Amino acid sequence: LFRCERMLVACSLLPSSSNNHRSSSLPPYYSKLVFLTTAMMPLFRFLIGIALVSTSSLVSNVSVVEASNFSKAHAHTGKVEPFSPGDPKIKLDGKATSILKAGKPYQTQVQSGDGGRGLVIQDVDAPTHVVWDRILDFDNYGSMVPKCFESKNYKIIDHKPTKANNFLEKEIFTRMKVGFPMLKLEYFVRHFVYIQHHKALTWTLDYTKESDFDDSCGYWYIAPHPDNPEEKTRLYYSVGVSMFDWVPKFVVDFMSSKALTDATAWVKKFSEIEWAKEVAKGGTSRSSSAGAQVKNKGPLFALPFFGNKKKQEEEERLAREAAEKAAMEAQAALEEKKKLFVVRAGFRRYLLVSLVVVLAAYNINTIVAGGFLKEKSA
Repeated sequence: LFRCERMLVACSLLPSSSNNHRSSSLPPYYSKLVFLTTAMMPLFRFLIGIALVSTSSLVSNVSVVEASNFSKAHAHTGKVEPFSPGDPKIKLDGKATSILKAGKPYQTQVQSGDGGRGLVIQDVDAPTHVVWDRILDFDNYGSMVPKCFESKNYKIIDHKPTKANNFLEKEIFTRMKVGFPMLKLEYFVRHFVYIQHHKALTWTLDYTKESDFDDSCGYWYIAPHPDNPEEKTRLYYSVGVSMFDWVPKFVVDFMSSKALTDATAWVKKFSEIEWAKEVAKGGTSRSSSAGAQVKNKGPLFALPFFGNKKKQEEEERLAREAAEKAAMEAQAALEEKKKLFVVRAGFRRYLLVSLVVVLAAYNINTIVAGGFLKEKSA
């Protein structure tokens, strides 16, 4: 490209027919050729700029791909204050009630430390067990949650709810990816399930993994609707996010504001669709797959005959640890493979673009030079 530009500069500096008596020996279209070459110089400089930007973009792509890391710990163990499970105890006035009856989300503020956090309340025309099914269906968030195109659980830990652990029932670790124009972000979430006692779910980042978010924490509280507890739900949602400086402002704005109402909107939409299907099938059972997930089912009366129960629990623990280790290794291998693929794909794309540009410049040079030589020989 630089060689083509030098050629064009040389052509543009040759004498024109308007100010030199020796130009009579030049071809009749020479003035047009000089004008054309002069006009093409900005185009070639623009193409050179694209080539330089392409090189820097390739380096940028590599750094973005390596930002999240399944095998590396996060830079810290928490900057945003985590949520506590339980009833947010929000008093709704007449205005708030009318907004909720219209099927719209109501936004308010809750006290948190020295400041406040945004909280969204939404009424859903579906029972609580259906709503919990949607929220806990992390593996299918890619088909339900706006901007989320991939979500997969990589570890689940069951707990026996006690006062000491604040009645924690389960921990669910999920790898999520959200997409924006020209930007993909990956982060690892640790969910804490408190459905039976607190009717809530909270989350933070999994700080044993490196995420593209600086920090994130959130909160769901799901309660039967006061007017129709059997068939309606009132849900509460809040989230706190801290982003790195390199993340564009529109992404930060979306994650901190619009994501609030979008979150309750998708839960309402898919919960009501699922409940409509159950009603159409004549099913009004209060059982739920969410309940099955959060309860540790087993024999009601189990006696440890000859230590069999203890042995069985130990075998289950070892099997679970082995499965989790295998899943983590497979995930790490997949991440390494994907990084290599993205880098190779980006390099090929820029190589092809550069090749097309060079061939186009060569064709233009050939046509112009060929015409000039032909006319000169004639």
